[in-house]
Amino acid sequence: MKIRILSIIAAICIATGCMAQIRYSIQHKPYIDLRPMHFGISVGMNMQDIEFESEAPFVCDADRWNSGLSVGVLADMRLSNHLNLRITPTMHFGSKHLMLKNTGLLNTEGKVMTETQDMKNTYLSVPVDLKFSSQRWNNIRPYMLAGVSPMINLTSKSQDIIQLKRTDLMVEVGLGCDLYLPFFKLIPELKFCYGLGNRIDKSHVADLKDDNKKTYANAIKSGHTKMIVLSFYFE
Repeated sequence: MKIRILSIIAAICIATGCMAQIRYSIQHKPYIDLRPMHFGISVGMNMQDIEFESEAPFVCDADRWNSGLSVGVLADMRLSNHLNLRITPTMHFGSKHLMLKNTGLLNTEGKVMTETQDMKNTYLSVPVDLKFSSQRWNNIRPYMLAGVSPMINLTSKSQDIIQLKRTDLMVEVGLGCDLYLPFFKLIPELKFCYGLGNRIDKSHVADLKDDNKKTYANAIKSGHTKMIVLSFYFE
């Protein structure tokens, strides 16, 4: 009888120990978030798009979410236990493939007249975000962020039909998770960005020699840039 009782007590102790290990694990870098300032680097990918408004019968659209490369650096300032101010200067390399249609005009094959344009972009952005973090659980700490991102397009080549202004301002929201590893902190993050204001630049239209392209360029009323950025930060 005593053996059975001891066996039951031992089983309970082992089960309790296993549950404790499942619930709690050794915390890596336990004091890393207490630093007033810390830095890091980031690599990732971006997907660019642009939302057009045009005059009938002209239609302009972009192939959805053209992918590109993003690299940057991180500066993070601790404001409180759950709030940080982040500045993440980043280079975004990518492009937008545009298709312009004149639905009121058919070609010799009976199809809608179209023009295409590949718009290369190299953006330098300086996002300023507030990061709202949850309580750390073991080696995981989810967070959300929101902020604004001034941007400048370093690609100065004059475009064939549609040209965007060199500067842009995006509002951005995102979410991510701090993963505390033995030697560093890895942070996967997904961010959604939307451009504020019309970014279409028509200063080059008068220089277009092709009247057909000039007609398309004049038909575009406005364009708002959009971007999705998946980043991996290393601190």
